[in-house]
Parts: sequence; structure tokens; C-alpha cells
Amino acid sequence: MGEEPFTFTSHGGVKVRIFWQGRCIMTVGGRRGEALAADLADATPEGAQRLLQRVTGNFKRGNER
Repeated sequence: MGEEPFTFTSHGGVKVRIFWQGRCIMTVGGRRGEALAADLADATPEGAQRLLQRVTGNFKRGNER
């Protein structure tokens, strides 16, 4: 994939903060956060990027430059 635009931090396995190009764009908590943290722990780097893309959906709405 080359570069990895998405990164994440997991806080206690319950809350996952998702970053895009160094900026926090989403925090996922609760059951969804637990499931995401478990999936990311088992994922390859490419798989983690796909998971993060799927979770964030279309967070950019035409105002990026």
C-alpha cells in the first residue's frame, strides 16, 4: 500500500482513536470500540488500513484541499 494515511491508538481495549494524516478524526468506544480493537490486533498492516477506512466511512465531505 506504500504509505499508511490512517493510524490508531487503543486505550484499554475499549476506546480506539483513529487518526488520518496525524489528525484525530474519530473516536470509537463501547462495544464497537472493543470489537474494532480486537480486529485491529489481529490484522495485517494492509488489513488494518482497510478496517479503518471502513469504520470512518466518508468522513471528508468536499471541504478538503
